[in-house]
Amino acid sequence: MDLIAIEVAHDAGPHAVQVRALRLPIGVTLEAAVKASGVLPTLDDAVRARWVPAIWGRTQPWDRLLRDGDRVELTRPLQVDPKEARRQRYRRDGLPRQARKPAPPAG
Repeated sequence: MDLIAIEVAHDAGPHAVQVRALRLPIGVTLEAAVKASGVLPTLDDAVRARWVPAIWGRTQPWDRLLRDGDRVELTRPLQVDPKEARRQRYRRDGLPRQARKPAPPAG
């Protein structure tokens, strides 16, 4: 039986990505690969509605056939627009450390 090598990456939370490498039969769907990886306890309608499936960062349907070398990614929908998140961090923290001017030399 011919197998393909894929990875399934699951965004479990902020800064917590789980990655599982799998070898599955040719003709496997994105949904079947996620089930085989075990990164989600179930794949019912509620879970499907919460997670966005993608291959190499491009959103894909659950029934998409996978190819050798594909990286399946399961991400949560954005809670805040990235531009707005940067604005909020700036208001909270000020300029990023690398953008601050260095202190003048002593002496």
